[in-house]
Amino acid sequence: MTRIDASFWATALCLIATLLAPAVSAAEDPFRPEPGTFPPLEKAHAYRGELVFVDHANRRGSLRVAGTGKFYRNDPQPFAMLPYGVVRYHGAPADLRDVPLGTVLHVRAFLPPDPKLSAVPVLPVDNKEKDAGHYRGTGTAPAENHVLLLEDEPSHCLRAGLVWRLKAVELKNDAGTIVARRAPRAGGDGASEDEELTFDAATRIWRGRERIRVADLVAEDAWPVSGKKDLGGQEVLLGITWKPAPGDGLSGAFTQFHISDIWLDDDSLQQAAYFQTETHKAFIRSRWMPARVDAVEYDEFGRATVAATLFGGMDPSLYADFQPGVGAQMNGAENTLKHTAGHYGPSHVASNGTILEVTREEGEIPLGSSGVQIRFETDLIIEGIRPGRVVRVRPESWPKMQVPREEYLFNPGHEDRFPTPDLFPEY
Repeated sequence: MTRIDASFWATALCLIATLLAPAVSAAEDPFRPEPGTFPPLEKAHAYRGELVFVDHANRRGSLRVAGTGKFYRNDPQPFAMLPYGVVRYHGAPADLRDVPLGTVLHVRAFLPPDPKLSAVPVLPVDNKEKDAGHYRGTGTAPAENHVLLLEDEPSHCLRAGLVWRLKAVELKNDAGTIVARRAPRAGGDGASEDEELTFDAATRIWRGRERIRVADLVAEDAWPVSGKKDLGGQEVLLGITWKPAPGDGLSGAFTQFHISDIWLDDDSLQQAAYFQTETHKAFIRSRWMPARVDAVEYDEFGRATVAATLFGGMDPSLYADFQPGVGAQMNGAENTLKHTAGHYGPSHVASNGTILEVTREEGEIPLGSSGVQIRFETDLIIEGIRPGRVVRVRPESWPKMQVPREEYLFNPGHEDRFPTPDLFPEY
């Protein structure tokens, strides 16, 4: 894929799971990360679900989590991205605002590092083991709702070295079902089983740099006009969603997933990844790079040198903009990555200075970290820049822009993170 950060993906754990079987796995004991650390991916609880709500400004939302029962009955469960949590969409870096509602996402998450600061409800640590009743089953409300990795189906398959092999299609009036299996790209069927997925005329089919229709595949005799056809294990990548289907409430249609996209070749997904990468790069340059403060060396009269680790999961070109001798600004941020302080945008009270040094950690880099550490010198350090805290950094080559009101706080601290009715004017 385009511009993959090799050090980032080298740390990713290969996760192979079937689509319809409950994708619920965890370490033996629920794991709570230490604040200010990058937790190991292998300690995360793995599950998947449909994105049903997004509060992008606070990096949180809700998922209808797949468990052991009827999927459509499951109540949406809130989640929050960890400050260093990574979102992947179409095989590229993303923000929550980029992912359409209804997308089925793979999740790797932990217990909240500090329950007092959690942006979502704190649940009993064994909550995923409880039977929710009413055909819901278990695993639908995990206490592990602080997310390290959130990725759509093609991103998951690319990271894990998987493809979807199309076995057969059944078609009527540009809609129908496909029997497919997720399997290792290197060969073999893996541990998964054949799954039946629905599609319709709205399913997007990508080939090279063009989008084609179901009718185009029919016209090419690749798919039948009507009825069934063997597809011989054709390798593709799929986008997965869920939508209501006809049935009596007890049939498999209420658990069956739907195909939103089919990428027929590598070029087609590379095209999607390119545009998503460019979207995310522009977003980060306008909001600044998030980082964790590792240490602060204080000097006289407000001078200080700050060591900070840049968060991971982004395009390598963004990290390349951090160079020794480059002017920069550093501003305090909250765990939702909102800028703190400053009534006129993030630059209002940010510390100005110069990047003195850029180092890159060798060896295995934990997910969430870029492995890139900067040393930043400023002549007037602000309160929000302290060891263990989250900051945002802007190298001088990035544009100085204002951010929407909902994406910054007037005062540092977690009390003012979320809007109250006072946000709305009186009429």
